[in-house]
Amino acid sequence: MAAAAFLRGAAPGRGGLAWRWRLRAVLKHRLAHGLSRQGDKPAGDTAWACFPLGERALVRVRGPESAPFLLGLLTNELPFPGPADGAAPPPASAGYAHFLNVQGRTLYDVILYRVPEHPDQAPAFLLECDSSVLGALQKHLALHKIRRKVTVELCPELCVWALLPHSPGSPEEAGRAVLLQEQEGATILTRDPRTARMGWRLLAQDEGPALVSGGRLGDLQDYHRHRYLQGVPEGVHDLPPGVALPLESNLAFMNGVSFTKGCYIGQELTARTHHMGVIRKRLFPVQLLGPLPVGGIAPSTTVFTESGQAAGKYRAGQGDVGLALLHSEKIKSPLHIRTAGSGRVTLTASVPDWWPTTIK
Repeated sequence: MAAAAFLRGAAPGRGGLAWRWRLRAVLKHRLAHGLSRQGDKPAGDTAWACFPLGERALVRVRGPESAPFLLGLLTNELPFPGPADGAAPPPASAGYAHFLNVQGRTLYDVILYRVPEHPDQAPAFLLECDSSVLGALQKHLALHKIRRKVTVELCPELCVWALLPHSPGSPEEAGRAVLLQEQEGATILTRDPRTARMGWRLLAQDEGPALVSGGRLGDLQDYHRHRYLQGVPEGVHDLPPGVALPLESNLAFMNGVSFTKGCYIGQELTARTHHMGVIRKRLFPVQLLGPLPVGGIAPSTTVFTESGQAAGKYRAGQGDVGLALLHSEKIKSPLHIRTAGSGRVTLTASVPDWWPTTIK
């Protein structure tokens, strides 16, 4: 079963109940018994939380010129899977990247999935994006397509799922995600390309937990809380279009930018900032202490040091955790946010343990 055929619409004989049960059985077997290297324990020992990401949507880009087309728009190289065994198509692979505007600011953050294809099939990619900018992304792609042999279309038949270990708090437990094997059947299962702390991504129909041995349906709020604690931005709330700068948003830490590829829209500022080696502000995970306003902290609220100097701005969050764009040299100072009625909320910034040691 080639994933490309499924992703373009179920072929005859593949949409029935028997085929779905067969797919489910194959996935369960792989997730329960897959090993990443000799000596690893079975993945069935781990319970997985499966989160349906309804706020994420998929756009399919396919055609003989899809690869050069996307390369001219994205900050990163395209994901290309390794060689296949025998006549079987190679497994799907994923990558992370941003679309930028001509000023070098982020428009859309995407996870890219390379759809396996047979030699006689044109290359195809799936772009996972914030569902609120689905129409804008389509227009952006159509604007730059010109006369290229590329088809851009929605992919509503697949849902995006995030898979996290049941106890993802410790590095050891989060690292056990590598015990899963990439699925080469009709759905796409691959490691989250941003960081091992974010587990796996599954593209499937609405049967996520049923496809995972030991899987259970997770609370979406838990997914976002975990994501904020790990300092991983996602979507337009964390990365406002036309506002966020990719390197300040830690794009390089999340394997989302190539500094050796060819030209792409917005490259000049990104490359110059990288080669100058000076990034004074970054998105840091933050925790809020003390009573919070009823409506939470508004985006772009100024963060102050104890002496009253501006240290940056609060970006987005959920409850008492979130992200803030802060001056790196001020994150160890006592920080706070001023609220109505002369109140204040204490804010503590941290450096994720998966970031490069040079930043810590």
